[in-house]
Amino acid sequence: MLGAMSTRCLSAPSVVFDLDGTLVDSEPNYYEAGRRVLARYGAPGFTWQHHTRFIGISTRETLTALRIEYGIEAPVDELLAAQDAVYVELARSSTEVFPEMRKFVERLHQEGITMAVASGSSRAAIEAVLAGTGLGAYLTAYVSADEVAHGKPEPDVFLEAARRLGAAPGDCVVLEDAAPGAAAANAAGMRCIAVPYVASTAADPAFTAAELLFRGGQSEFTAQAAYDWLVGARPS
Repeated sequence: MLGAMSTRCLSAPSVVFDLDGTLVDSEPNYYEAGRRVLARYGAPGFTWQHHTRFIGISTRETLTALRIEYGIEAPVDELLAAQDAVYVELARSSTEVFPEMRKFVERLHQEGITMAVASGSSRAAIEAVLAGTGLGAYLTAYVSADEVAHGKPEPDVFLEAARRLGAAPGDCVVLEDAAPGAAAANAAGMRCIAVPYVASTAADPAFTAAELLFRGGQSEFTAQAAYDWLVGARPS
């Protein structure tokens, strides 16, 4: 069921996309990279269910928590470098763009709407995905959580994306698939189109506070519906 909330007016909107789980279905690659690295450091048995607890959280923060949980002695920076290396290899060869998201990005590009990516991934991972999928032709501005003080659910990464676009936070619309990201968008004073990666989380307060919520996730999201909302929220 599609839920539309407030339609406060936008002036010259900019759109900021989360990357993983929103634009691209990269979570399987992140899970596989994490599983391999944890096994390498003596922590086998990492399951998809374990992974889903960290969807929407930066890679560094995820590995910080997993390091404690599994009693791994290696420093976080070592684990991060190891996971990034595996992930980038996987991302270059097998990252799927959600078809309606690609259509949406292309439509916004045609309309001259400025866009950026704000992600919990490293810059190397972001660059690998954008290059491997061709999205880099449209999304030339991007921010990694490694470049700001705090990852999601803090607003830092979205505020930095707005700064790089030269846009006021209140003139930005965020697309997010995870509750921490939706909370970060709200904390940044930005409107949010929520497309839950895990549809069962759609009732999370961070999602229900979004201006536009696709409760069924990617199976419900359409470029046309998102664009119509975006245009409808703009002043005539």
